[in-house]
Amino acid sequence: MDEREWLAARFEEQRPRLRSVAYRMLGSLTEADDAVQDAWLRFNAAGAEHVQNLGGWLTTIVARVCLNRLRSRHARREESLEAGLPDPVVSPDGRLQPEDEALLADSVGLALLVVLDMLGPAERLAFVLHDVFDLPYSEIAAIAGRSPTAARQLASRARRRVQGAGLPVADPDRARQRAVVNAFFAAARAGDFEALVALLDPEVVLRSDFGAGRRPAPPVIRGAAEVARSALFGAALPTTVLYPALVNGAAGVVITVRGRPWAVMGFIVAGGRIVEIDAIADSRRIRRLAAAVLQTP
Repeated sequence: MDEREWLAARFEEQRPRLRSVAYRMLGSLTEADDAVQDAWLRFNAAGAEHVQNLGGWLTTIVARVCLNRLRSRHARREESLEAGLPDPVVSPDGRLQPEDEALLADSVGLALLVVLDMLGPAERLAFVLHDVFDLPYSEIAAIAGRSPTAARQLASRARRRVQGAGLPVADPDRARQRAVVNAFFAAARAGDFEALVALLDPEVVLRSDFGAGRRPAPPVIRGAAEVARSALFGAALPTTVLYPALVNGAAGVVITVRGRPWAVMGFIVAGGRIVEIDAIADSRRIRRLAAAVLQTP
């Protein structure tokens, strides 16, 4: 094995963890892969003979790349006021694939990623690296260009916001999740408003992302009655086909219209009712997000 092959083999050992870090930092699968590739280019150029803790060194590189991307995104968002849902990890229904299991360790869900998107770049960095990946504040401080005390304060503020968001805890039984989701779509297609309301938590939240410049529906709808009305409208779309899927490890669907990918919907089911729905119909992303489900034999 020559030196390049040796470097590549060592990097591949770290790739799942690095991709997991980048996904939580960025909430975008494409950007996460780009950040990991950037780390590989730097690693390949620098070599690793002098590195004692390779995992920590690579994590630092990826974190710095992600922080720069977050700062750039934050500046653009302040200018455009444009925001959307993070990328979900969409898998065929059943067992998660090994690469998806690594990516979704620690039960990361879209609800958490939505809250993380509300944090400032440095707060998100501190929370993800410390609370999720257990990096010490001294290392986080060096990445963020802050003191260890400031890094601790950043993580503490982010932790309070995450805890204050009251993130729902999904039913761990995927079969029960799937039964509720199937009943939801059956009621929608039957036009049964009362059945829909009975399946929805009174405080249910529906978040929709139709892509930049497209606002055919409010981005956030709250309450069982309003979400049920939205579901009845959506069920009227012609030639709609539902493909069961796992969306960030929970029951969801990929929807096609006239044979083309149209939307991904993820559900959080708790106590036999749907407490959150996340719907992505961004034409720029949907084909890529749905590919693992629609290409499965």
